[in-house]
Amino acid sequence: MHRIDPVELSRALIRRPSVTPADEGALDVLEGVLAGLGFHCTRLKFEDVDNLFARYGDGTPHFCFAGHTDVVPPGDEAGWKNPPFSAELQDGRLWGRGAADMKCAIAAFAAAAARSIEKGAVKGSLSFLITGDEEGPAVNGTVKVLNWLREQGVAIDHCLVGEPSNPDALGDMIKVGRRGSINCWLTVAGRQGHVAYPDRAENPIPALLKKLIALSETPLDDGYERFQPSNLEVTDIHIGNPAHNVIPEKATARFNVRFNPNWTGAAIEAWAREKVDAVARESGAAYSLDTVISGEAFLTTDMDFIRLIQSAAEEETGRKPELSTSGGTSDARFIKDHAPVCEFGMVGATMHQTNENVAVADIETLANIYARVIGQYFEQFAS
Repeated sequence: MHRIDPVELSRALIRRPSVTPADEGALDVLEGVLAGLGFHCTRLKFEDVDNLFARYGDGTPHFCFAGHTDVVPPGDEAGWKNPPFSAELQDGRLWGRGAADMKCAIAAFAAAAARSIEKGAVKGSLSFLITGDEEGPAVNGTVKVLNWLREQGVAIDHCLVGEPSNPDALGDMIKVGRRGSINCWLTVAGRQGHVAYPDRAENPIPALLKKLIALSETPLDDGYERFQPSNLEVTDIHIGNPAHNVIPEKATARFNVRFNPNWTGAAIEAWAREKVDAVARESGAAYSLDTVISGEAFLTTDMDFIRLIQSAAEEETGRKPELSTSGGTSDARFIKDHAPVCEFGMVGATMHQTNENVAVADIETLANIYARVIGQYFEQFAS
């Protein structure tokens, strides 16, 4: 059994410019390492997205590590201290796109898996569910791999997602849930006409603004256990009118609602329609509301599993991680329907930024934390 250097594996992964949905060999790098440890590896390609499921052992309990090798675009490379996919080591830090989010976490877990296998600590099954579609539409990645696992009769007992959960320092935070998210497009119909003859036209903009005010000024709730209050944010208003002397025929706004478990996506949509209907009855302006629910809110309540991760992090860092549901969505929103899931990974201070970087020492420490998690998991949950 060979030991895995998590820093060098991180660098090998970062050097693959796997901007969604391109893989560029990132999964080949990981598969080669895991196969060498005795994992049975299956590549699953859905449409243009490559995914990997790798499993060591076939017994229970089944502990899965989930993550993604795809990254967001680097943006203007002239603004980078080093080329974004060069994986340079400078000033005690590893620089490159995907360092924080989340190739170093994948490398750290692979290193931890190698140590655990060598010690004979895996008393059940240990697996990796790695997608190339987390930063994109998230349609052909984790959700389809999970469906494939269900079809194969493979059940996951617990899952740890390696997203960069720590805001400032390793050991700060474990994500134990996420808010739901719904995107909405509100279009108000009017009647086009000359601005000098408003009686012959119907301007949709005032009606749209009244509807947006009714939506945004109404509190949704006062929060939920471990969750902040749900919030609605208007993100765009589009008229598309090139003429200064024409009343437009329609006006569209886009808004997003991040909601806690007081709500479901369907309930948010029904609430929005009720608010807009009330304004429409006053103004008489016709409207349409289109919605896409990108994730439901959830809270993991398996405290034995949560405390296990919390304890491992505290033992290595001296900090007891806060249990949080802050931030955006992640693929944990799909996994929660299959198994209790938490998120713990690198410090995310520079994720998606120019000059994304992490401390080299943190990669080593995270591997140590993950090794503790694996060992304690099978001690605690193996029958």
